[in-house]
Amino acid sequence: MGLDFTGTGNEGMQLCIFDLRRGQNEGQELDKILFFFPAELPFSTQLSVIGLSEGLITFTRIFSPEAACEVIEAERHSHVFYESEPDIWMVLIVEKSKESGAIWRIDALRELLKEIHSLFMMFHGSIRALLEKEPGGGLTRAHLYPFIMDYLRDFLFGKKLQLPSFHECLKERRTVQMLTVGREAAIEVQTLVRILESCAGNTPCSSLILFQDLLVSTTLSPEDTINLFTYAVLRLTPHALSSGASSWSYLRKGNSSSNVATESTFAHSGSVPEQFYGSCDTSPAGDNRYHITRPLQHDKWLKGKDGFLITDIWGVDIGSLNITTPTVWLQQTDERMYLCAYQYKSLTLILLIPLSSILNEEQGVSIVKQQLLENASLKILKVEEKLSKGWGGENAYHVSGYRYLLVDGNKDISRASPPAKVTTLTKESLLALNRLREEVDSEKSRAKWDNPGRDKDLEVCIRAKNNAWAIAHITGGKELYMVLEKANETLLYASDAVEKFSNRYCNGAFSLD
Repeated sequence: MGLDFTGTGNEGMQLCIFDLRRGQNEGQELDKILFFFPAELPFSTQLSVIGLSEGLITFTRIFSPEAACEVIEAERHSHVFYESEPDIWMVLIVEKSKESGAIWRIDALRELLKEIHSLFMMFHGSIRALLEKEPGGGLTRAHLYPFIMDYLRDFLFGKKLQLPSFHECLKERRTVQMLTVGREAAIEVQTLVRILESCAGNTPCSSLILFQDLLVSTTLSPEDTINLFTYAVLRLTPHALSSGASSWSYLRKGNSSSNVATESTFAHSGSVPEQFYGSCDTSPAGDNRYHITRPLQHDKWLKGKDGFLITDIWGVDIGSLNITTPTVWLQQTDERMYLCAYQYKSLTLILLIPLSSILNEEQGVSIVKQQLLENASLKILKVEEKLSKGWGGENAYHVSGYRYLLVDGNKDISRASPPAKVTTLTKESLLALNRLREEVDSEKSRAKWDNPGRDKDLEVCIRAKNNAWAIAHITGGKELYMVLEKANETLLYASDAVEKFSNRYCNGAFSLD
């Protein structure tokens, strides 16, 4: 499915962020708009879209004060709502199409909105805090616009924006993918983690270790782990550095022609359009007065001679020509941390150092980096060697005859068939599983309100038009989705196949016994 970027008044997608607490007085309506895509649309159209969204939110709150609307299905559009912060709403409007690719799961689109907001929070803090810092809204818009436009680049191919569709029904956003590690390797990893923790002296550092695009170890909270892992896969791992493309989609190839189209289409994504500022801000027009970092820019990270990854995104000290060390916010502790990334072959280490523990900023960070090289270099070599020997390659988690997605909602972990194997499925099979997942999403949503705090147990098998089996099994917070294209005619055969998979790869979590 491709959403055309060439038009201005008939875009296939609209994305807006607005604040219900702002712009309530006549003549101040524009103040509530914090972000709108496409920005070229007239303000009258933008206000019409946001006014409709605001009306739907107000209306649904009458019947459900605790949770306003999540999705509105109109004849030609789907409206996906996400309240990212109290009274700050993100709304994604996608046009329905007769194209076969224009089929998506609403929950997958909502996860997209959650990912945008979570990554934004990690780098810039909350939207509400930015609004309180500068009530005019200019600071907030100056951060949101380039950040989201850089994020959307990952979904742009030529002049088409390709949102997560049924092709990605065997993927789960906002989860991490773990590397299976043997006992000896696990001991070596644990030793390395302890060394990393002590790099800044008496103040413990946090760390994240990845091998390829898989998580090996983390000392962060689940939410912070997901955010750092997502960013690492997008921009820091060897695959991200070499291809400059996200590994999320089966469709992404990173060819030169699409890169050219990206550059031309998003040529002005680094700043908020002047017409947007001129009408919305009470402060002087233009965004040059703000220092804006753009952590999601492509091709801005590279590996230095010492193994540390470097970028000029956060700025350069003109006097010393030193590159400013990146910083992030941890959601669990609301603490600002220096981010230092080190890479050796397929191993990527992310070290997070509390700003409060570094007295002389860049010089202090350099000392910590030197400590890491002196104390951890040999252990890093040994860990990378151990993990490489036990690594089965890109198809390490392929199970012959199965195309599957396994999600542990309690730990925010997922594992799936390799993307190359998923591409062998027919469109009919993927469409069947996508429809099945939509039904499961609906059942989970109803169960959440009917029986809060209790997990929904569910097992569904459906037969696709091509006679493939699409299967969903949910129990105890764990979810298994599966497509069997070469299964026997009978449902009993399909159930037996799931039983065998569960016993061998899931410790019997989905077995009938």
